[in-house]
Amino acid sequence: MKFRCIATAVFGMEAIVGQEIKALGFENVVVENGRVLFDADERGIVQANLWLRTAERVYIQVGHFKATTFEQLFDQIFELPWELYIHKEATFPVNANSVKSKLFSLSDIQSISKRAIVKRLSKLYRTEWFKETAETYSIKVSLLKDEVTVAIDTSGTGLHKRGYREKGNEAPLKETLAAGLLLVSKWHARYHLIDPFCGSGTIPIEAAMIAMDIAPGLNRTFDAEKWPFIKQEIWQDERKKAHDRIIRDSEAKIEGYDIDRRAIGVARQNAELAGVSDIVHFQVRDVNDFSTKGQYGYILCNPPYGERLNEVESVKKLYQLMGKLFAPYKTWSKYIITSYDDFENAYGEKSTKNRKLYNGRIKTHFYMYFGEKPPRIKREEV
Repeated sequence: MKFRCIATAVFGMEAIVGQEIKALGFENVVVENGRVLFDADERGIVQANLWLRTAERVYIQVGHFKATTFEQLFDQIFELPWELYIHKEATFPVNANSVKSKLFSLSDIQSISKRAIVKRLSKLYRTEWFKETAETYSIKVSLLKDEVTVAIDTSGTGLHKRGYREKGNEAPLKETLAAGLLLVSKWHARYHLIDPFCGSGTIPIEAAMIAMDIAPGLNRTFDAEKWPFIKQEIWQDERKKAHDRIIRDSEAKIEGYDIDRRAIGVARQNAELAGVSDIVHFQVRDVNDFSTKGQYGYILCNPPYGERLNEVESVKKLYQLMGKLFAPYKTWSKYIITSYDDFENAYGEKSTKNRKLYNGRIKTHFYMYFGEKPPRIKREEV
């Protein structure tokens, strides 16, 4: 069976998600604001969830139409083929969002959409009551300028939840964005990589997973794993293929430093859980002590932003220090994400390129400073 699928993306990362989807072999790929559409069968849904490093979630699009009244919304949701997905015991919560649309009450959109689905399934299953005790089909009703997209979430928890972060430890950078920064930078495992502000290790761990070709979704579960129309054999087969692809003898040199001893302890635990502890080296080190003997490499980091007023001056001084510390390494490329508006002036150098991205709700820029090219290796354009 063919499905129209949607991979949601952080604003600014859509093109990278689109590249990933094309690289996986999917067809009819369309990149839009905040999402990428593509065609997939049941196996494709499994592959997308297991392998997409930068997407936030993968949905099946059930319908797309225009609605300016609740009556239109009800009627058109009622007409959608819900029986292809949802059986009598299934759990099917409905969530909504609305932007620049005549229908804006989220609670009304949710309740009316739910009623329309229940009415259609009631007729087909000849029941007025749904226990909703079996597997989950989370339904999203999204309105943008009166255009309605109705979709079912195949992922469950967001795809940034790789399964390697210790409970209760929230990093300032999601795994999907960290992977995105690495893909934007065109970093390759043949290059030395250092993150001098690694915190709980997200950037080095994501780099190591890329170097070892570890599927980011390999150590977690998905809502669609329990759906009857996607056979368990497909999940088992794709997981086995992913396991077989792991490069266990990678020679990648990846390092993460942080001044916080506890953060480094957490980073080491996370690397162990991710299965990459053999190729990632974490060390308690102040950025003041930054040095490397590596001839070519990448510095890629997410330093403090100075979001609070009382932190602005200290963050400015930190960026000035970074500019001085990194300047001698002419053959190293530097990639720095921050929300600090005057970063380039503080750092003391205009970036080769920069890209606007959102880290959660924070607008940031990803500043790229290209190092001198290694001999006989042509730099790919970012």
